[in-house]
Amino acid sequence: MLRAHVLWPRLRSTTRIRLPHAPQRKFGSFSVILPEEPFIYGVKHLQPRHVPAHITRPAYAGAPEQQRPPEDEGGKLQLGGDAERRLRAAARLARDVRVFAGSLVKPGITTNAIDARVHEYILAHSAYPSPLLYSGFPKSCCTSVNNIIAHGIPDDRPLEDGDLVSIDITVYLNGYHGDTAETFLVGDVDEPGRELARLSSAATDAGIRVCAPGRRFSDIGAAIYESVRHTEHSVSPQFTGHGIGTEFHRKPWIIHDRNGEPGIMEPGHCFTIEVGVASLRNSSSVFTPPQPCIVQGKEPTCWVWPDGWTASTEDCARSCQTEHMVLITTDGAEVLTR
Repeated sequence: MLRAHVLWPRLRSTTRIRLPHAPQRKFGSFSVILPEEPFIYGVKHLQPRHVPAHITRPAYAGAPEQQRPPEDEGGKLQLGGDAERRLRAAARLARDVRVFAGSLVKPGITTNAIDARVHEYILAHSAYPSPLLYSGFPKSCCTSVNNIIAHGIPDDRPLEDGDLVSIDITVYLNGYHGDTAETFLVGDVDEPGRELARLSSAATDAGIRVCAPGRRFSDIGAAIYESVRHTEHSVSPQFTGHGIGTEFHRKPWIIHDRNGEPGIMEPGHCFTIEVGVASLRNSSSVFTPPQPCIVQGKEPTCWVWPDGWTASTEDCARSCQTEHMVLITTDGAEVLTR
């Protein structure tokens, strides 16, 4: 999940909304997702789900600031101790929730129903759903369907045969966050959609393979760029991966495109690689999803719904997202959410 409040300014009630035109060239066979009219600005009308008092919450969800295990300013944790144990437990739970959420995906189910089941599952494991109330986000996971790049708010639209739905899961367990995402195919998805999902997973794996102590963080973006540059797809520059631990989002920030940012991976660094890929087929523009990105043309073209969160491609091309947590160890790197 991304830092929406940093990346996109919220829409105000005076903002004029221009809905995108339907794509002049098809990106495959799928339904385009647009906001309902008349527009409702913001998300204050959406009631957050109940969280029992015994569930430990992060500070942004109303809990007092608590004693945190030590992390240095570079975002590293101490390996081999309680901090690593807690981090791994949060990552394992996030993985399990992601798998559970995927098992619910089928034509006819609503993303709101998926969110409700995810919420219950997380609470049953004595954890808190990290997205809930993060900068005011009203739900317990993000569900981004078809042309929605990131931060889709679960709603009452039934999933349709042929949809792609990216489900972004984050949990807060024993003082640590675990974060992961995957794109799921709903029923019979066309070949362009399947190709897009495969490429998203492959691009994330390409970034993971270069992770090791002593490597530059910029090597991740270079590897992802090389994995997609000869395809008809792209990665968007508006989203980044991020450090994670006692904080949901923190340094280091992981750019998923070629870049010259400084920074060397060291043992104890834990961060997400979250590659989102968008289809460029028959298009003069590039769009891509959450937490990484490249763009064809002079600038990325996406727009944010009146709710202030949901980010969509402007030409209605589809996007996919794959996200994993990576921990740098003394002799390599380990994917914690696989």
